[in-house]
Amino acid sequence: MEYRKLGNSGTAVSAYALGTMTFGAESDETESHAVLSDYAAAGGNLIDTADVYTAGASETIIGSWLARNPAERDTMVLASKGRFPMGEGVNDLGLSRRHLRRALEASLTRLGVDHIDLYQVHSWDPVTPLEETLGFLDEAVRSGKISYYGFSNYTGWQLTKAALTARARGFSQPVTLQPQYNLLVREIEAEIVPAALDAGMGLLPWSPLGGGWLTGKYKRDTSPTGKTRLGEDPQRGMEAWDKRNSDERTWRIVDTVVEIAGQRDVSPSRVALAWLAAKPAVTSVILGARTQQQLADNLGATSLTLSAGEMTQLDTVSVPTFSDYPYGTPGIEQRSRSIDGGR
Repeated sequence: MEYRKLGNSGTAVSAYALGTMTFGAESDETESHAVLSDYAAAGGNLIDTADVYTAGASETIIGSWLARNPAERDTMVLASKGRFPMGEGVNDLGLSRRHLRRALEASLTRLGVDHIDLYQVHSWDPVTPLEETLGFLDEAVRSGKISYYGFSNYTGWQLTKAALTARARGFSQPVTLQPQYNLLVREIEAEIVPAALDAGMGLLPWSPLGGGWLTGKYKRDTSPTGKTRLGEDPQRGMEAWDKRNSDERTWRIVDTVVEIAGQRDVSPSRVALAWLAAKPAVTSVILGARTQQQLADNLGATSLTLSAGEMTQLDTVSVPTFSDYPYGTPGIEQRSRSIDGGR
């Protein structure tokens, strides 16, 4: 397992994190504990969860595993998130000082720990003043309840504003951003990746396999069935079958991933994960394995390094579509120049 700095902090984390959104929903406690143990045995040390995952069940399951494996508490870097509703009250959501205090205390209780290593705000809150949110996070760091904080699902301007506001106010600095990022979804490279690099923040990409599309298990124009995410819910969120199946770009990317996987004698999942782990600013790729078998296959990416040619092949086939300005080729050319000058 490769280890990297957690953003601009001094803490080392594995290049592949364990996402636990399925715990308590698609994976029961027994299966979840087995996945956690396998992940730890492979050298993984970053566990990502959130209070809203299965209404707190994910954190509770992790807490029970830590209670049974107390030595792992000193090894694991725990990451959780707060922001989304955990009740019906008007103040049971958001990034207010009031809600975050209660959310953090509840997460600590469910996890059975006295501090969380990385506490992330799950999404931007247009209602709460940014200074209020950052002030709470700074206090949580200073009180020892969290070691670091980060953001999730922020846009480029939101990330930059938050990082600069924290610096101007003398608050502790954010260390990470958790965005959606994979071969099918690369739009964050236009603004969010540069903003993260500028702020010295590391990326913790979620949905690295595009909701299962990059595993190669789906076939063109053949509606998925069975116990897969799209088999159970073809219109599931952003990875809905009809939308992606009708986009030729989807199949060009999938076919290229499958082709490279065949040439390297590895699974398509490993190719997609290795591509993402090699991208700029990426600290740790979040694996969302539901079973031990899925986790074992995904962890195989730890020993796979794609060649420069393979990276270029994947970059080329998956290049996102932008208008000429400001993110297309003409816009990029106007934002760069040669040090030698000239026309």
